[in-house]
Amino acid sequence: MESRPKEATNPKQEAGPAARFVDYVLKRQAEDNGFSARLRRADNPATEYQSWEILASFGVDLEKSWQRLPYCTLGAALAKAKPERDGNLGLGSAIAACYEDKSQSDQAKSRLRRILACTSIEELCQILRPLLALIASRGVKLNFSLLLQQLLWFSGEGQERVRTRWAQDFYHRKSDESTKEAGNE
Repeated sequence: MESRPKEATNPKQEAGPAARFVDYVLKRQAEDNGFSARLRRADNPATEYQSWEILASFGVDLEKSWQRLPYCTLGAALAKAKPERDGNLGLGSAIAACYEDKSQSDQAKSRLRRILACTSIEELCQILRPLLALIASRGVKLNFSLLLQQLLWFSGEGQERVRTRWAQDFYHRKSDESTKEAGNE
């Protein structure tokens, strides 16, 4: 049986390896089209192996799907979106930002509920692929390094904490906007 990561104490403090991976991908994809092409294929199980050299260089244990799949999913999303730099929105906030009605949108709520219903990293990464494409297509600035770290925690004892954080991010946007509107009246 695979050993799973223990729950992290503070997601933002321990984002070192995830942030290094995201920074490396952002830098390399600007310089090397072949690199980007290999990473774009990382979210397809049939062609994922083409990204393994990159993942292994970051110490990813390729035999452990809970470790490999988050890197594959986020690496492919980065290569497809080609952002200039890492964003600042958590997953919940990014989902809400994709819709005109933000967290009041029924579609946004449905997407959030689907993500929150995932019970395995395999299922979550599969559901995230089209959602990450939507986020990129709307120009929403997702914090990829934070999401990668959260995906790594999702497999361990921190699954409930990660889901709670995504829900808080999603609904918190509404309270921020309500506060701003109340201040403008």
